[in-house]
Amino acid sequence: MTNPFEPIPAKLEEVIQETPTIKTFVLTPEKPIIFRAGQFVQVTVPGMGEAPFTPSSSPLDKSKLEVTVLKTGKVTDALHELEAGATLGVRGPFGKGYPIDKFDGKEVLVVGGGVGLAPLRSLLYQLFADIDKLKRVSIKYGARTPDELLYNRQFDEWRSKDKVDFTETIDVPAQGWSGNVGLVTTLLDNLDVDIPNSYMVSCGPSVMLRFVTLKCLDLGYDSTQIYLSMNRKMSCGMGKCGRCNIGPYFLCKDGPDMCYDKIKDYPNVF
Repeated sequence: MTNPFEPIPAKLEEVIQETPTIKTFVLTPEKPIIFRAGQFVQVTVPGMGEAPFTPSSSPLDKSKLEVTVLKTGKVTDALHELEAGATLGVRGPFGKGYPIDKFDGKEVLVVGGGVGLAPLRSLLYQLFADIDKLKRVSIKYGARTPDELLYNRQFDEWRSKDKVDFTETIDVPAQGWSGNVGLVTTLLDNLDVDIPNSYMVSCGPSVMLRFVTLKCLDLGYDSTQIYLSMNRKMSCGMGKCGRCNIGPYFLCKDGPDMCYDKIKDYPNVF
Protein backbone atom coordinates (compact mmCIF):
# COMPACT_ATOMS: atom_id res chain seq x y z
CA MET A 1 0.00 0.00 0.00
CA THR A 2 1.32 3.45 -0.94
CA ASN A 3 2.17 5.71 1.99
CA PRO A 4 0.41 9.05 1.28
CA PHE A 5 2.91 10.86 3.53
CA GLU A 6 5.99 9.63 1.63
CA PRO A 7 7.14 11.92 -1.21
CA ILE A 8 8.17 10.46 -4.56
CA PRO A 9 11.68 11.62 -5.58
CA ALA A 10 11.60 13.93 -8.61
CA LYS A 11 14.47 15.33 -10.66
CA LEU A 12 14.41 19.03 -11.43
CA GLU A 13 14.97 19.06 -15.20
CA GLU A 14 14.58 22.76 -15.97
CA VAL A 15 13.91 26.10 -14.31
CA ILE A 16 12.07 28.71 -16.40
CA GLN A 17 12.12 32.37 -15.32
CA GLU A 18 8.58 33.54 -16.03
CA THR A 19 8.53 36.96 -14.34
CA PRO A 20 10.89 38.72 -11.91
CA THR A 21 9.28 36.82 -8.99
CA ILE A 22 7.82 33.69 -10.61
CA LYS A 23 9.57 30.56 -11.91
CA THR A 24 8.32 27.33 -13.44
CA PHE A 25 9.97 24.11 -12.27
CA VAL A 26 9.90 21.17 -14.67
CA LEU A 27 10.05 17.87 -12.78
CA THR A 28 10.30 14.20 -13.74
CA PRO A 29 9.12 12.06 -10.80
CA GLU A 30 10.50 8.53 -10.43
CA LYS A 31 6.91 7.30 -10.76
CA PRO A 32 4.35 9.08 -12.97
CA ILE A 33 1.97 11.28 -11.00
CA ILE A 34 -1.40 11.15 -12.72
CA PHE A 35 -3.49 14.21 -11.92
CA ARG A 36 -6.67 15.90 -13.09
CA ALA A 37 -6.70 19.59 -13.97
CA GLY A 38 -7.15 21.51 -10.73
CA GLN A 39 -5.77 18.90 -8.35
CA PHE A 40 -2.69 19.87 -6.36
CA VAL A 41 0.52 18.25 -5.15
CA GLN A 42 2.84 18.82 -2.22
CA VAL A 43 6.41 19.63 -3.29
CA THR A 44 9.23 18.95 -0.81
CA VAL A 45 12.51 20.84 -0.74
CA PRO A 46 14.82 18.57 1.29
CA GLY A 47 15.83 20.21 4.54
CA MET A 48 13.36 23.10 4.13
CA GLY A 49 9.86 21.58 4.12
CA GLU A 50 7.00 21.25 1.67
CA ALA A 51 4.32 23.46 0.14
CA PRO A 52 1.19 22.86 -1.97
CA PHE A 53 1.11 23.77 -5.67
CA THR A 54 -1.38 23.06 -8.42
CA PRO A 55 0.48 21.68 -11.46
CA SER A 56 0.62 24.15 -14.34
CA SER A 57 1.43 21.51 -16.95
CA SER A 58 -1.00 19.49 -19.04
CA PRO A 59 -2.69 16.60 -17.23
CA LEU A 60 -2.43 14.72 -20.52
CA ASP A 61 1.39 14.76 -20.47
CA LYS A 62 2.48 11.95 -18.17
CA SER A 63 6.22 12.44 -18.87
CA LYS A 64 6.66 15.52 -16.68
CA LEU A 65 5.14 17.67 -13.98
CA GLU A 66 5.43 21.46 -13.92
CA VAL A 67 4.74 23.77 -10.99
CA THR A 68 4.84 27.54 -11.31
CA VAL A 69 5.88 29.24 -8.09
CA LEU A 70 5.74 32.80 -6.78
CA LYS A 71 8.61 33.62 -4.46
CA THR A 72 6.76 34.36 -1.27
CA GLY A 73 8.07 32.40 1.73
CA LYS A 74 10.63 29.99 3.17
CA VAL A 75 9.93 27.00 0.92
CA THR A 76 9.31 29.05 -2.22
CA ASP A 77 12.47 31.08 -1.58
CA ALA A 78 14.43 27.82 -1.34
CA LEU A 79 12.85 26.56 -4.56
CA HIS A 80 13.87 29.72 -6.38
CA GLU A 81 17.49 29.10 -5.41
CA LEU A 82 17.60 25.64 -6.99
CA GLU A 83 19.10 24.77 -10.37
CA ALA A 84 18.46 21.93 -12.80
CA GLY A 85 19.73 18.60 -11.49
CA ALA A 86 18.42 18.98 -7.94
CA THR A 87 16.18 16.32 -6.40
CA LEU A 88 12.84 17.27 -4.88
CA GLY A 89 9.97 15.28 -3.43
CA VAL A 90 6.37 15.20 -4.67
CA ARG A 91 3.32 13.64 -3.05
CA GLY A 92 -0.26 13.58 -4.24
CA PRO A 93 -2.30 14.44 -6.14
CA PHE A 94 -4.91 15.76 -3.74
CA GLY A 95 -8.34 17.31 -4.19
CA LYS A 96 -11.02 16.74 -6.80
CA GLY A 97 -10.06 19.10 -9.62
CA TYR A 98 -12.31 20.93 -12.05
CA PRO A 99 -15.70 19.44 -13.07
CA ILE A 100 -14.64 18.99 -16.71
CA ASP A 101 -17.66 16.86 -17.65
CA LYS A 102 -20.04 19.69 -16.77
CA PHE A 103 -18.44 21.89 -19.42
CA ASP A 104 -19.49 19.71 -22.37
CA GLY A 105 -21.51 21.78 -24.86
CA LYS A 106 -20.98 24.97 -22.84
CA GLU A 107 -18.98 28.16 -23.08
CA VAL A 108 -16.26 28.36 -20.43
CA LEU A 109 -15.19 31.76 -19.11
CA VAL A 110 -11.76 31.59 -17.46
CA VAL A 111 -10.70 34.59 -15.34
CA GLY A 112 -7.20 34.74 -13.87
CA GLY A 113 -5.13 37.21 -11.91
CA GLY A 114 -1.35 37.23 -11.42
CA VAL A 115 0.12 33.86 -10.51
CA GLY A 116 -3.46 32.55 -10.45
CA LEU A 117 -3.00 31.76 -14.14
CA ALA A 118 -0.69 28.89 -13.11
CA PRO A 119 -3.43 26.50 -11.85
CA LEU A 120 -5.63 27.66 -14.72
CA ARG A 121 -3.02 26.73 -17.34
CA SER A 122 -3.51 23.05 -16.54
CA LEU A 123 -7.24 23.55 -17.09
CA LEU A 124 -6.62 25.42 -20.35
CA TYR A 125 -4.55 22.56 -21.72
CA GLN A 126 -7.43 20.20 -20.93
CA LEU A 127 -10.02 22.52 -22.48
CA PHE A 128 -7.93 22.95 -25.63
CA ALA A 129 -7.71 19.16 -25.95
CA ASP A 130 -11.50 18.91 -25.52
CA ILE A 131 -12.35 21.94 -27.67
CA ASP A 132 -14.60 19.92 -29.99
CA LYS A 133 -16.88 19.22 -27.02
CA LEU A 134 -17.14 22.90 -26.07
CA LYS A 135 -18.92 25.87 -27.59
CA ARG A 136 -16.13 28.29 -26.76
CA VAL A 137 -13.39 29.20 -24.27
CA SER A 138 -13.04 32.88 -23.30
CA ILE A 139 -9.93 33.77 -21.25
CA LYS A 140 -9.59 37.03 -19.32
CA TYR A 141 -6.31 37.63 -17.50
CA GLY A 142 -4.78 40.50 -15.57
CA ALA A 143 -1.55 41.40 -13.78
CA ARG A 144 -0.14 44.54 -12.22
CA THR A 145 2.44 45.32 -14.91
CA PRO A 146 3.50 43.95 -18.32
CA ASP A 147 6.53 42.28 -16.68
CA GLU A 148 4.21 40.33 -14.38
CA LEU A 149 2.03 38.83 -17.12
CA LEU A 150 2.58 35.12 -16.62
CA TYR A 151 3.20 32.88 -19.68
CA ASN A 152 3.07 35.88 -22.02
CA ARG A 153 5.15 33.86 -24.49
CA GLN A 154 2.06 31.68 -25.03
CA PHE A 155 -0.63 34.33 -25.40
CA ASP A 156 -0.53 34.52 -29.21
CA GLU A 157 -0.65 30.74 -29.46
CA TRP A 158 -3.73 30.57 -27.23
CA ARG A 159 -5.40 33.42 -29.13
CA SER A 160 -4.93 31.62 -32.43
CA LYS A 161 -6.78 28.46 -31.37
CA ASP A 162 -10.18 27.63 -32.79
CA LYS A 163 -13.09 28.67 -30.55
CA VAL A 164 -10.74 30.44 -28.11
CA ASP A 165 -10.38 34.15 -27.35
CA PHE A 166 -7.82 35.66 -24.99
CA THR A 167 -7.63 39.18 -23.56
CA GLU A 168 -5.07 40.51 -21.10
CA THR A 169 -4.93 43.68 -19.03
CA ILE A 170 -2.60 45.46 -16.63
CA ASP A 171 -3.68 47.35 -13.53
CA VAL A 172 -2.04 50.71 -14.23
CA PRO A 173 -0.66 52.42 -17.36
CA ALA A 174 2.89 51.51 -18.40
CA GLN A 175 5.23 52.96 -20.97
CA GLY A 176 4.96 51.12 -24.27
CA TRP A 177 1.76 49.30 -23.30
CA SER A 178 -1.06 49.66 -25.85
CA GLY A 179 -3.45 47.02 -24.49
CA ASN A 180 -6.25 47.26 -21.96
CA VAL A 181 -5.55 49.07 -18.68
CA GLY A 182 -7.62 48.30 -15.61
CA LEU A 183 -8.38 45.50 -13.18
CA VAL A 184 -9.33 42.16 -14.68
CA THR A 185 -12.98 42.83 -13.79
CA THR A 186 -13.00 45.55 -16.47
CA LEU A 187 -12.62 42.78 -19.05
CA LEU A 188 -16.02 41.51 -17.95
CA ASP A 189 -17.76 44.69 -19.11
CA ASN A 190 -19.80 44.11 -22.28
CA LEU A 191 -19.04 40.41 -21.95
CA ASP A 192 -19.64 38.47 -25.16
CA VAL A 193 -20.60 35.16 -23.55
CA ASP A 194 -23.84 33.16 -23.62
CA ILE A 195 -24.19 33.36 -19.84
CA PRO A 196 -27.12 30.92 -19.38
CA ASN A 197 -25.11 28.28 -21.23
CA SER A 198 -21.71 28.82 -19.65
CA TYR A 199 -19.57 28.24 -16.60
CA MET A 200 -17.09 30.67 -15.06
CA VAL A 201 -13.83 29.49 -13.48
CA SER A 202 -11.52 31.91 -11.67
CA CYS A 203 -8.22 31.80 -9.80
CA GLY A 204 -6.27 34.64 -8.25
CA PRO A 205 -5.91 36.65 -5.04
CA SER A 206 -8.86 36.48 -2.64
CA VAL A 207 -9.85 40.09 -3.24
CA MET A 208 -9.91 39.45 -6.99
CA LEU A 209 -12.03 36.32 -6.55
CA ARG A 210 -14.51 38.30 -4.50
CA PHE A 211 -14.99 41.06 -7.07
CA VAL A 212 -14.99 38.69 -10.04
CA THR A 213 -17.70 36.65 -8.32
CA LEU A 214 -19.81 39.72 -7.51
CA LYS A 215 -19.40 40.98 -11.07
CA CYS A 216 -20.46 37.66 -12.57
CA LEU A 217 -23.50 37.50 -10.30
CA ASP A 218 -24.45 41.00 -11.47
CA LEU A 219 -24.06 39.86 -15.08
CA GLY A 220 -26.56 37.08 -14.53
CA TYR A 221 -24.48 34.06 -13.60
CA ASP A 222 -26.10 31.75 -11.08
CA SER A 223 -24.00 30.70 -8.11
CA THR A 224 -24.09 27.12 -9.45
CA GLN A 225 -22.25 28.28 -12.60
CA ILE A 226 -19.28 29.80 -10.73
CA TYR A 227 -16.20 27.77 -9.75
CA LEU A 228 -13.44 29.34 -7.68
CA SER A 229 -9.94 27.95 -7.26
CA MET A 230 -9.49 28.40 -3.53
CA ASN A 231 -5.76 27.75 -3.37
CA ARG A 232 -5.35 28.72 0.27
CA LYS A 233 -2.47 27.72 2.49
CA MET A 234 -2.70 24.01 3.15
CA SER A 235 -0.49 21.69 5.14
CA CYS A 236 -1.36 18.00 5.23
CA GLY A 237 -3.36 17.80 1.99
CA MET A 238 -5.69 15.17 3.45
CA GLY A 239 -8.15 17.01 5.67
CA LYS A 240 -6.33 16.23 8.91
CA CYS A 241 -5.02 19.60 10.08
CA GLY A 242 -8.09 21.80 9.57
CA ARG A 243 -6.18 24.76 8.14
CA CYS A 244 -8.12 25.07 4.88
CA ASN A 245 -11.76 24.64 5.84
CA ILE A 246 -14.69 26.74 4.66
CA GLY A 247 -17.70 25.78 6.75
CA PRO A 248 -17.89 21.95 6.58
CA TYR A 249 -15.68 21.76 3.49
CA PHE A 250 -11.96 21.09 3.40
CA LEU A 251 -10.39 22.71 0.34
CA CYS A 252 -7.72 20.02 0.18
CA LYS A 253 -10.32 17.24 -0.07
CA ASP A 254 -13.46 18.87 -1.46
CA GLY A 255 -11.68 21.41 -3.69
CA PRO A 256 -9.54 23.31 -4.13
CA ASP A 257 -11.91 24.26 -6.97
CA MET A 258 -15.23 24.93 -5.29
CA CYS A 259 -18.65 25.67 -6.68
CA TYR A 260 -19.62 29.05 -5.26
CA ASP A 261 -23.13 27.78 -4.52
CA LYS A 262 -21.73 25.40 -1.87
CA ILE A 263 -19.65 27.95 0.01
CA LYS A 264 -21.35 31.31 -0.54
CA ASP A 265 -23.10 31.42 2.83
CA TYR A 266 -19.96 30.94 4.96
CA PRO A 267 -18.14 34.02 6.30
CA ASN A 268 -14.58 33.00 5.39
CA VAL A 269 -15.05 32.38 1.65
CA PHE A 270 -12.80 35.29 0.68
